[in-house]
Amino acid sequence: MTSLRNLGPSGLQVFPLCLGGNVFGWTADEDQSFAVLDAYAAAGGNFVDTADAYSHWVPGNEGGESETVIGKWLASRGNRSDVVVATKVGALPGYKGLSAPTIKSAAEESLRRLGTDHIDLYYTHFDDETVPVEEIITALDELVKEGKVREIAASNISAARLRASLDFSEREGLARYVALQPHYNLVSRYTYEGELQDTAADAGLAAVPYYALASGFLTGKYRPGTTVDSARAGSAAGHLESERGQRVLAALDTVARDRDAEIATVALAWLAARPTVAAPIASARTVDQLPALLAVAGLQLTDEELSTLTAASA
Repeated sequence: MTSLRNLGPSGLQVFPLCLGGNVFGWTADEDQSFAVLDAYAAAGGNFVDTADAYSHWVPGNEGGESETVIGKWLASRGNRSDVVVATKVGALPGYKGLSAPTIKSAAEESLRRLGTDHIDLYYTHFDDETVPVEEIITALDELVKEGKVREIAASNISAARLRASLDFSEREGLARYVALQPHYNLVSRYTYEGELQDTAADAGLAAVPYYALASGFLTGKYRPGTTVDSARAGSAAGHLESERGQRVLAALDTVARDRDAEIATVALAWLAARPTVAAPIASARTVDQLPALLAVAGLQLTDEELSTLTAASA
């Protein structure tokens, strides 16, 4: 049985791979989504990430599709108490920004779609610097006091605003961020490393990185002269043109070969070993994409392997 990791200072314990729900109701229909969720849960997975905004950008969608799929799955499997459900507020058209009324009304809509009376981890999706941190934290604290949210977290926030939020929570005795969802992977290190990571570490926050596989680039399927049929192929293929991208692929190839592991597993294992990281987020459109992701729970890289990858990604 894979040991669960503590999510920062919270009481939540999570599987070392967070399953991204962005594909549910987008590139994975309901049946495919249920199959992926079932396989993830069967492997011991208990941490599912979504957002109210997923996937409003798809023609014919209005947002909330991912939450709805997850809610139907939880209801049909009767396993709500076994799953740490994370969702986000602030990016859905009609509920954009982080004013107190927006946070509260968006939370009610998320609860309805998820078919639950509480959200385990509620993120601000994108910081809204037009709203004082005091208003944001107070609104989130009220949701916690009402029992509608267990723990709060932030994504896409500056180190200064994160620190100001934490300071206000501590000063006033209000709910405090326990986790941070940064953009972070082997080919995008400085979107997190530095002041933001230092702030998270000082406060004991858990990092739950998104784009953990760089839109699929770190699976190794993007190579010179190959064409990949994916909704995210453009952003992933761009890394091929950079020297860093090529260095990282070469290092991943070496470590994966030595460990008889998938390239994606090695990339996730490097991330999972980084300071503050509790669980990288990765999504699977089909069940056959899952094993390479789940295998991160059982792959511990040596110091030498970690150093090789870190040097290649510098």
